[in-house]
Amino acid sequence: MGGLSWMHWLVVLVVVILIFGTKKLGNVGSDLGKAVKGFKDGVKGEEDKPAEPAAQVADKTTIDVEAREKNKV
Repeated sequence: MGGLSWMHWLVVLVVVILIFGTKKLGNVGSDLGKAVKGFKDGVKGEEDKPAEPAAQVADKTTIDVEAREKNKV
């Protein structure tokens, strides 16, 4: 009386496929996989992120120097 047999699960699976269709169920599986991958990437944290490229650092330094020079004049 307590558990469901494999025949019950088969009937439930057929009803779910009839209601939602196989395409929508495939999309749900794909979306779930992307969500899990995003969660894993988020758990890794910021220590695994690549460092800022040297060109961007040099550009910021140049802009700061130019701003200081303008303030002196």
